Amino acid sequence: MKINVGKLDKILRIVVGIALVASALAGYFVPWGWIGIIPLVTGLIGWCPAYSIFGISSCPLSESE
Repeated sequence: MKINVGKLDKILRIVVGIALVASALAGYFVPWGWIGIIPLVTGLIGWCPAYSIFGISSCPLSESE
């Protein structure tokens, strides 16, 4: 797994993921709020499978390799 998620992308994914999961825990957007686990996990590990499939990278380090 090659890192393909840049710093800003990571921050946005983590914030959105936490907001969605928190809304699901609070009783809003259930069960759709649980989809927030996906951006949260991809933000934390720095790798997005969809980016790999489409050859996208928001990480400047991976572009230079």
